[in-house]
Amino acid sequence: MSLPRDLVGYGAHPPDPRWPGGARIAVQFVVNYEEGAENSVLNGDKGSEAFLSEMVGAGSHPDRAMAMESLYEYGSRAGFWRLHRIFTARGVPVTVFGVAKAMEMNPQAVAAMLAAGWEIASHGLRWIDYQYVPEEVERAHIAEAVALHTRLTGSRPLGWYQGRTSPNTARLVVEEGGFLYDADSYADDLPYWDRRHGKLQLIVPYTLDANDMKIVALNGFTEGEQFFRYLRDTFDQLREEGGRMMSVGLHGRIAGRPARARAVARFLDHVLASGDAWIARRIDIARHWLEAHPA
Repeated sequence: MSLPRDLVGYGAHPPDPRWPGGARIAVQFVVNYEEGAENSVLNGDKGSEAFLSEMVGAGSHPDRAMAMESLYEYGSRAGFWRLHRIFTARGVPVTVFGVAKAMEMNPQAVAAMLAAGWEIASHGLRWIDYQYVPEEVERAHIAEAVALHTRLTGSRPLGWYQGRTSPNTARLVVEEGGFLYDADSYADDLPYWDRRHGKLQLIVPYTLDANDMKIVALNGFTEGEQFFRYLRDTFDQLREEGGRMMSVGLHGRIAGRPARARAVARFLDHVLASGDAWIARRIDIARHWLEAHPA
């Protein structure tokens, strides 16, 4: 029986990634920038956002949900800048998963990302669920996201992460043809090549466990100390194994809250103190893989 899935991967013998400087582990921090592009009747959607906020289990309403809107606004108004200060003070590189319509609404944040030398990868046009969006609409959204991203940042995105994908997303990303890597996978601790869609596509997998979204989930962390311990233990395990990659996912409206930001700062200091971690942007990891493990 043949299915379009790979359940084997690297198996018992993953490749030596040969990280720069002999690092035992590559660590990659993502700041997701979504605020303003979420579901809202102001954006022509049928209802309000109900996902990834302090109001766990909130419903979608066919009108403006003012509390939900303000929770998202905290991310762009305050939380983003707190995370920005934490990372720039330590000189730690970051990849932003930037939703194009969200970035359009806050040019100051985009300017700060660029000034810090952060990579801005595409997080799609809108922060909505594409599971049932018609293929032709999703294709148009990808094209519009690339065009708007290019206008806002001065260059096209080389990385892609939709997050709330459809069964067509990976194929449409390959079809678009301009992305050096696709991050819409959680399938491995290392980059890998995807051969499903007629053209090789490098996958640099992401994470939903070492991710602050677990703080606003019913099965998640209840406070910053739990988040810190989970990040620390993930890092220590992968570092002990050697030759692995760790992704950390953050959001301004979640990890940008004061108590959680302290957990992020503590983890950053833990990684820096190890002395043998390569902290890189996702595009740097992709380029390294292209050189060290070409298709």
